[in-house]
Amino acid sequence: MMKQLIAALCFGTATLASLASAQQTTNVTTRLPEVTVVAEKEPAPSQAVPVSVTPVTQETLRDTDARLVKDAAVYVPNAFMTDFGPPKLSNPYFRGIGASPKNPGVTTFIDGVPQLNGNSSSIQLLDVDQIEFVRGPQGALFGRNTIGGLINIISRRPSDIWTAEAEGSYGNYNAGEGSFRASGPLVKDQLSLSLGAGFSGRDGYTRNTLTGDRLDGRTDFFGKTQLAWKISDRLEARLILSCEHDHDGDYALGDLTALRAAPHTVTRAFEGYTHRDIVAPTLVLAYHGDAVEISSITGGVWWQTLDMTDYGYTVVPAPFGTRREHEQQNQFTQEFRIASAKDNPLRFCDNLKLAWQSGVFVFTEDHNKDTFDNLTFPFPAQLDNTAHLQTYGVGVYGQTKLTVCEKFDFLVGLRYDHEQANGDITPALPALPLSLGRSFNEVTPQFGLTYRFTPNVTTYGTITRGYKAGGINDTVSPAGKQTFGAEHSWNYEIGAKTEWFDHRLQANLALYYIDWQQIQLSQFYNVTQNYYVDNAGAAMSKGIELELLYRPVKGWDLFGSFGVTDTAFLSGSRSMVGQGFIISNQDVTGHRLPFAPDFTANAGTQYTLDIGKAGALYARAEINVYGNFKYDAGNQVGQDSYNLASFRAGWRGKNCFVEGWINNAFDTHYVPVALFWGTTPSGYVGESGAPLTFGARAGVNF
Repeated sequence: MMKQLIAALCFGTATLASLASAQQTTNVTTRLPEVTVVAEKEPAPSQAVPVSVTPVTQETLRDTDARLVKDAAVYVPNAFMTDFGPPKLSNPYFRGIGASPKNPGVTTFIDGVPQLNGNSSSIQLLDVDQIEFVRGPQGALFGRNTIGGLINIISRRPSDIWTAEAEGSYGNYNAGEGSFRASGPLVKDQLSLSLGAGFSGRDGYTRNTLTGDRLDGRTDFFGKTQLAWKISDRLEARLILSCEHDHDGDYALGDLTALRAAPHTVTRAFEGYTHRDIVAPTLVLAYHGDAVEISSITGGVWWQTLDMTDYGYTVVPAPFGTRREHEQQNQFTQEFRIASAKDNPLRFCDNLKLAWQSGVFVFTEDHNKDTFDNLTFPFPAQLDNTAHLQTYGVGVYGQTKLTVCEKFDFLVGLRYDHEQANGDITPALPALPLSLGRSFNEVTPQFGLTYRFTPNVTTYGTITRGYKAGGINDTVSPAGKQTFGAEHSWNYEIGAKTEWFDHRLQANLALYYIDWQQIQLSQFYNVTQNYYVDNAGAAMSKGIELELLYRPVKGWDLFGSFGVTDTAFLSGSRSMVGQGFIISNQDVTGHRLPFAPDFTANAGTQYTLDIGKAGALYARAEINVYGNFKYDAGNQVGQDSYNLASFRAGWRGKNCFVEGWINNAFDTHYVPVALFWGTTPSGYVGESGAPLTFGARAGVNF
């Protein structure tokens, strides 16, 4: 830990010194680029929207070789992703708000299609143009399960001229990655196509002491194709098809105390696997009229997962058996939206104009789960639990923005959602099959006020309502806990977005307070070693976020973010808390929310030296710091604060590049996720975070 702290201090000192020196530079004309986001469903400059949004652009994704969403989330203040085993279980938490994949609190949208289950959200970032991390409830425009915010992934559009690119990398742990993309017009100015595919694989980070095998290796294949058709000057269509197949090793879970004593080693009686398949077609239609804009987004998502793993994650006192779990889901979504034309709002007079949008959203979700436990200890038994859940819903929303004298924006939004959830559960233990049903109705308003002191200084205040849908548990749960209710929140936020030094420095600040009721928590059921969802009570979160981006001279960027979060369960909140092999329902008033670091920080710099026709040399260094956090509502165990440093340097020419990289440069050991599991000596199982990794990457384009 001391090495990381010294490195962090040295790096921070060097960054501050270079910033102070750069401030003395004169005659600098290089500006930061304007970044457009669709955080409010329509394109707008990120510095103009009254929302806490962090865009991670295509350039940053390229410069950092970000492969998964969690790689880009490091730049977001008060964001934490649990980094749990296979990509399907990488769950996002914003400002302390998150949930399990089956009912996310932060929903990922891919080209406008919400991933209603988190198992399909963490995918390989192939042919991606931008990722937007929007923090705070977004219920007024996006509806269900955006109570903590949303992650918006936008694909790159096909090129107007034929281009192609390919790249590959190799590193320790036999890590190999490769991808290619080709794009261009089939019919000039009318029809264009892009094709991309890739592979990613590595040996496992974690060794099983019983066999000597590395049990958590990864092998992923993925592809994306897109067809863009400009039907007329006003009408266009895009058809996008994404696919991914993950053939991965087992969960690297082991007893938490043993894991901290011997990182990246576990003692397991059985080594299994985790597989995932995703197929996701999307059709986007957009009409641009003089007075109105109309769009339609039709999305389908089909995925399945198959897990085979150890039941007890231990050999003490004896092997418990194995668990085989198969999940499959079909999802269909359709959204129709109509809005005032971007450059033609309703004008009542020169100093008064009104922009508006409204839409309808419908969805269906069909989910099947089969869990088969083959137990050997304390006595042989075979338990098979099945669940078939069906959910459908409809939402209607509208938003207006009244602009006065080009200084004030008054924002009002409102959404109504209705959904019906039905389920058939066949328990593994002796019990009658259950047929369950629940319906939910929700109204989520939004109020906002924006004031522009100057074109470069914008302040805002918002009050927003968010909710996370209730539903039916797809695992065996205690009597009376087969269903759970909706979760609600109010978010109060003020912020400022500013630009200085001729658009070379951006400084954004936000302060917020969140009050929410009927918070949903994953609860452990010791009878079947399963987790189910239940409403635990009330909670609050408050904090501050700061983001900085500075370009003192051409080719040199300095960046950083800092967030502080204070979370707590409020009076009357209760949760299942484990102690050894015993678990009981306890009062957790005053406890911190799980997976909510008390602070997050990121700082870094990248410098590019132009060497003329020979191309450019570049170097990048950054450090990410996470404060301490707890693993569950009982607050009995958690992770102390830790730092992760990374470095990258290379050469980029007109048609090729080569670079070297190192991540977690000081080999920090940390356990980003752990959960109560009564079969282990400590009562908890955890998984080590990624160790020091290094390698080289090269690519060509033409």
